[in-house]
Amino acid sequence: MSHNSFGHLFRVTTWGESHGPALGCVVDGCPSLIGITEEEIQFWMDRRKPGQNRFTTQRKEPDTVKILSGVFEGKTTGTPISLMIENVDQRSKDYGDIKEKFRPGHADYAYQTKYGIRDYRGGGRSSARETAARVAAGALARKILGEGVKIQGYLTQIGDQVIDRNRFDAEEIEKNAFWCPDPVAAKGWEEYLDGIRKSGSSVGAVIEVVASGVPAGLGAPIYGKLDSDLAGAMMTINAVKGVEIGEGFSAAALTGEDNADEMRQGNGKDPRFMSNHAGGILGGISTGQDIVVRFAVKPTSSILKTRDTVTIEGDNTEIITKGRHDPCVGIRAVPVGEAMMACVLADHLLRHRGQQG
Repeated sequence: MSHNSFGHLFRVTTWGESHGPALGCVVDGCPSLIGITEEEIQFWMDRRKPGQNRFTTQRKEPDTVKILSGVFEGKTTGTPISLMIENVDQRSKDYGDIKEKFRPGHADYAYQTKYGIRDYRGGGRSSARETAARVAAGALARKILGEGVKIQGYLTQIGDQVIDRNRFDAEEIEKNAFWCPDPVAAKGWEEYLDGIRKSGSSVGAVIEVVASGVPAGLGAPIYGKLDSDLAGAMMTINAVKGVEIGEGFSAAALTGEDNADEMRQGNGKDPRFMSNHAGGILGGISTGQDIVVRFAVKPTSSILKTRDTVTIEGDNTEIITKGRHDPCVGIRAVPVGEAMMACVLADHLLRHRGQQG
């Protein structure tokens, strides 16, 4: 009942706090003889680490990952794999003023109510810093899935600024600070977010994660649905307030004939789908089409604006959250969403093999 683990056969337990000496994860259930190095994991860690541009927190963390167990001579041994990332740029003094106050929009009050204690230094366990460990675990999950499965995340919206899908260019995603597939929108977002950042405020975002090359048959009916596990995984990411699969909420506005993905027989034994409104999952089981997940991230709650709140003693007061914070936390949520997609798919792949051979 610790609630710090997720997955069934590919099981990830994360540990550590934002301002502790280190954080990391233990990955259990990874098959043996899978080649993995710290350098391969570091590639994915570098995509998430803070301080890479003016639109993310300026906390300077190298996010260097260390493999402590479960790997011998460059291959997994089938035993638990422990990964550690040291914290090197904490500024706990930035949070001294909020020790006795609850930050609106944060988990401060909820944690205090549940546990009777909270780590006020950056939010402790509730900080998005914890997601670094998930990205490390996601690197292992990608190795299990193999090179045939491609996972790509990107932003489709920042604040009220939405991409034009007619300009969608996958090659643009890695070329800008926003993981944006629309070069025109990315340019406009720079000015828009600069204004938000300089005003001391923040905005939310919508992230889309697509997995291609996923084999048909992953997932199980009713309580083992692939889409329910994906939705649950994305909802565990900090600040996420909504998840969609395929058309998601937009499906409510479609007719039955518009929404159903018609099929024709392909050149091989598998049918060819004429559309993908279902997001690659039917009845909780993958169809072989691209799996499309979309999640909404709320505005960063730490802002340089005076807000009304209360103290631990129950007195009314005001608060300004100082420190180094993302004006849009959704930007760095892209690699995290990819990692959670990879972990869920790896878990379901192993579960499918266990049941069906």
